Amino acid sequence: MPRPTASRIRGILFDKDGTLIDFRSQWMPAYRAAVDMLSGGDEALARRLLQLGGYDPVSNHLDPTSPLACGTIRQIVEVWAGGLGVPVTEALYERVQNVFHEIAIANANPVTDLQALFGRLKARGYVIGVATTDSTATARANLETFGVAGLVDFVAGADAGHGVKPAPGMLLAFCAAGGFAPEETAMVGDSLVDMMMGRNANAGLVVGVTSGVTPRARLEPYADIVLDTVAQIEEVLIL
Repeated sequence: MPRPTASRIRGILFDKDGTLIDFRSQWMPAYRAAVDMLSGGDEALARRLLQLGGYDPVSNHLDPTSPLACGTIRQIVEVWAGGLGVPVTEALYERVQNVFHEIAIANANPVTDLQALFGRLKARGYVIGVATTDSTATARANLETFGVAGLVDFVAGADAGHGVKPAPGMLLAFCAAGGFAPEETAMVGDSLVDMMMGRNANAGLVVGVTSGVTPRARLEPYADIVLDTVAQIEEVLIL
């Protein structure tokens, strides 16, 4: 596949969940713990909350465009509050966020050896960033756990003040921090909102990965190239 802009790439902005981290092993336990808390142990209600968020218990899959697949914590809380018939308060948001933070950190598994991958990319001069719909604190904690915090130059969650995907804010903030143009940036992610953030920011290269919850056929119309895993990212860069 032609990669006419790969030689101009200076910065690589990675999504986190589903791209750098195995999505299901991290987030399904977190989602189940949160709905168990909110439902007071009512299994039927907990199941309904998961379904409202986009989880299909029959197929055991998430709708790739659903809040549970690519939404922010606040968007998930809004859906669940509606299912519970309660208002969205800061107290409710913080309760859910605290559960997510604790469980997601405990169950995070990288999709590849991120220390080795990021180390090679840094050695070749790339600026590395992470942009997620998760919280900035959880993202930083994940990177610390994986031993790559020192290799990542920019971290932004949905609460970082740069807007949320698919708006271009996080990618533009990454470019501003690194001192390069969007056209010199590769956006790498597993969801349609990642692809659209890259397009909306005029990223030079938009790369999809199928390691998350979005099938290849859904990513291909929006990506320049689709990989099985982020471990293959070096194959699309002219190093």
